[in-house]
Amino acid sequence: MKLQHSALKEKLEYHYKAFDKSQISPDPLQFLHLFSDEKEIELAGFISAVFAYGNVKQIINTLNKLFAAGNNKPYDFILNSGAAELKKSLSGIKHRFYSEDDINNFFQTIRAVYKNEESLENLFMKFYNPDDKNLKNAINKFSKFFLEKTGSKISHGIKFMFPLPEKGSACKRMNLFLRWMIRKDELDFGIWNKIPPSKLVIPVDTHVARICKQLKLTSRKNVNWKMAEEITENLKKFDSHDPVKYDFAICHIGMRRMNF
Repeated sequence: MKLQHSALKEKLEYHYKAFDKSQISPDPLQFLHLFSDEKEIELAGFISAVFAYGNVKQIINTLNKLFAAGNNKPYDFILNSGAAELKKSLSGIKHRFYSEDDINNFFQTIRAVYKNEESLENLFMKFYNPDDKNLKNAINKFSKFFLEKTGSKISHGIKFMFPLPEKGSACKRMNLFLRWMIRKDELDFGIWNKIPPSKLVIPVDTHVARICKQLKLTSRKNVNWKMAEEITENLKKFDSHDPVKYDFAICHIGMRRMNF
């Protein structure tokens, strides 16, 4: 599929508008829309993104269990539960590569971060450099912080939670979380307002990769960081300030096996 620039822009804008809030489900983003408090939205977003891999039904099922474990108040649950209480509440929950211990370690680490930094935004901003082309370096440092926080014995599951762009990973889930936090429309929240949306990199999974190959937005075969950057740079030709706004539509067209 090779569309002329103007025709492709028209289609991208059409799908961007068509995939509005009424089209949100099924998507992990739906959990963020359960909350109005920014602290709850940020934390719900981080949890939802970290578990956003595998079959979408499986993702929704796991997230339902995780939020239910904290009585659908994730911020209050993590900040006001002791280590033993957290572990007990999360007992028996697993998700694909994540063991029960991985999930417990993840929640304990988030708890420590909020106790020390007050928000994930405060932590991320320590690693953000406005002179960087995009958020690659900040993601590297942010993820390394979490890997180091979980201790010397890092499991396969924890490594999978925090992949590194410097090692070639597309970092789909971290880019997804950042999209939700930084850009703003009726889908995304824009509660982190110190970083311009132009710094975002598109969250690439197999669905996004397949559609973007069809649209000639990437010439790369393998899903990796370079593919994510190439797609983002090509999308900047259609919206230089907010290239990742097209992500939700592209992803759901791929997921739902629709024609672009």
